[in-house]
Amino acid sequence: MTKTRPPKSADPRLERLLGGPALAALRVRMRRHFERQDGNSKNSTLQLTKLMTTEHEALALLTGRPTRSTQSLKIDIDQLDATLRNAGIAGSLREALELLDGPIVNRAMAKNDLLVRWSSVTKADHLHPALSIWLQTAPAIGLLKRLARQDPDTANRQLERASAVLRRLPVKGLTRAQLAADLFGNAHALDNGQPAATLVLAVLQHGENDIARLQDAPEDTEGTERDARRPAERARDIWARAGVLVNELARPALFLNLPVHPDSAPLGTLGEPGYLSLRQLLRTPIAWSVANQAVYICENPNIVSIAADRLGSACAPLVCTDGMPAAAQRILLTQLAFAGARLLYHGDFDWPGLHIANYVMRLCGAQPWRFARDDYKRAIENAPHSERDLGDSRVEATWDQALTASMQRYGLAIAEEAVASPLLEDLSSTRSLF
Repeated sequence: MTKTRPPKSADPRLERLLGGPALAALRVRMRRHFERQDGNSKNSTLQLTKLMTTEHEALALLTGRPTRSTQSLKIDIDQLDATLRNAGIAGSLREALELLDGPIVNRAMAKNDLLVRWSSVTKADHLHPALSIWLQTAPAIGLLKRLARQDPDTANRQLERASAVLRRLPVKGLTRAQLAADLFGNAHALDNGQPAATLVLAVLQHGENDIARLQDAPEDTEGTERDARRPAERARDIWARAGVLVNELARPALFLNLPVHPDSAPLGTLGEPGYLSLRQLLRTPIAWSVANQAVYICENPNIVSIAADRLGSACAPLVCTDGMPAAAQRILLTQLAFAGARLLYHGDFDWPGLHIANYVMRLCGAQPWRFARDDYKRAIENAPHSERDLGDSRVEATWDQALTASMQRYGLAIAEEAVASPLLEDLSSTRSLF
């Protein structure tokens, strides 16, 4: 209900008859009668019940009826309109209520108007195509209305900004702050939580999910359920895949002896661990020379350190996720997969380790590396005896269901470092081509 008063002020007599805080609730009830009118039909009778004494007395004075001890009153609106006009107080009861509390908005018409305005928002043909496609999905309108606080005009502005960003993507290693400054003159316009940033991230993620579903087998009917099980991604990772840098120096990817094309700049010293930041991976794409070559992936940095100490330059290509991979690790693994590498993964034999392994294998198509049930059982035989230390929150190993069952039965977690010897045997027997 709009509280802005119209230019015309209420007659002092009207203020005395129906104004003031004591009759505010009564006026609200009377206004609702007119808010429900659609303009085509007119109900000239207003039935009011459960009236307080002060409210009944006010209505009695307004209508010229005697005051009675009753809680209900039926008002003939046409007759009351005539009474107010003849007295020179107001042109009608509706006008009187508007003079006291501001314009009365027809709810049905306002709702219909709002629906029409939202329809024009979602069907705008000048938006980026990916944004238009996303707007047709079930969650899109709810998110957009929340970000725009239910205002279609605000939603239009937010969509225009999101569309402007999408038209610039992908970029090649441009920082998010610079992208925001270039487009909107404000380096923080695409920070986490900003409406335009939220919309862009939703569109990018929706597009990636569509691609993932297309890559699944046509007869696969569990794609939606599988999407729901995917770990929630941080905004930085989604931006990174579009070439946008966010905290580009945080958590660089640890590697050892990754082969590159002879025309590319060497990656540090052969045999020594090195780091690749998200900034390097996106701004200066590397020509990887890994086609049909095994590239090993471990979960823990200690494995890289041990491999460098024991094998040095003779170690096969090795990448470390350092736990759940962050943006730099994800981009590196994806680049290696696209370059044709045969990726092999090993991690901790515990529930978090299986969770990470599931994600890495799905991310880049890696295969298990000494990470099956028989490998776990051999590790148990060689590990020092200890108390059961695996909790009840089991994780299914998507590549070997028997592994999960075996781990649950023995109840022992085996750190990756505890099985370093057989891993080093593989790393030393595979020769990289530099």
